[in-house]
Amino acid sequence: MKNSTVIGLILGLISLLVGMVLKGAPLLALVTNPAAFVIIIVGTVASICVAFPMSDLKKLPTLFKILFAEPKLVAKEQLITMFMEWATITRREGLLALEARVEEIEDDFLKGGMRMIIDGNDQDLVRDVLLEDVAATEERHRSGAQIFSQAGMYAPTLGVLGAVVGLVAALQNLDHLEKLAHAVAAAFIATLLGIFTGYVMWHPFANKLKRISKKEIDLKLMMVEGLLSIQSGVSTSAIQQKLMVFLTPKERKVFNEKEEAGGEQKATA
Repeated sequence: MKNSTVIGLILGLISLLVGMVLKGAPLLALVTNPAAFVIIIVGTVASICVAFPMSDLKKLPTLFKILFAEPKLVAKEQLITMFMEWATITRREGLLALEARVEEIEDDFLKGGMRMIIDGNDQDLVRDVLLEDVAATEERHRSGAQIFSQAGMYAPTLGVLGAVVGLVAALQNLDHLEKLAHAVAAAFIATLLGIFTGYVMWHPFANKLKRISKKEIDLKLMMVEGLLSIQSGVSTSAIQQKLMVFLTPKERKVFNEKEEAGGEQKATA
């Protein structure tokens, strides 16, 4: 199991259930208080519906898909190698020689940028169009993460609301000890669910979407730099140095070691 979202949810649920057992709280209390689920789950959904337009809410299935099946992005090292190869071709044969490579590109953003530079568009125009695309993508990602971030704010507060409702019910049953105990338990279960869903699900979901978005945006900015460098006709070593800044020191070391190993193999051959 490679997806950390699933691992985190399983561990969070285990910690809750085991913690309840260790504290002597009956696990049946979670399933015998449907009112708590109605207040927290339905209440959170209702709050989100009020807070966001339907056009944003329609993205939720896609957002959940991203959370549980993280998109596969091009490795930065692979991208550097690709741009180095393109730089070599460009300096030897010209930009038009890359036209045959366009259809091999799977990433739509990179493919569109490549077509722009091959068509001979002004470099400032290419930069502006690509950066506007990046900004629009970042804004879409931000609005998606905000849905979960807001849900994380609403759920714990709704837990307090559920607790108040439970205590109101408890005060109506002061003469019936069994009903009183059930009402008090329901009150605290509502608080438990509100805090659990808010801080184990919704807020972490929002954070994960932001992290995934950051990776994708960094990759797109790297593509912009690579494309503009190709258009400028820089050397292979120059484009390598320019794009290496997007790698961590550890990634740079690994990349350099692979490059050296590849160079030795070519020399031997």
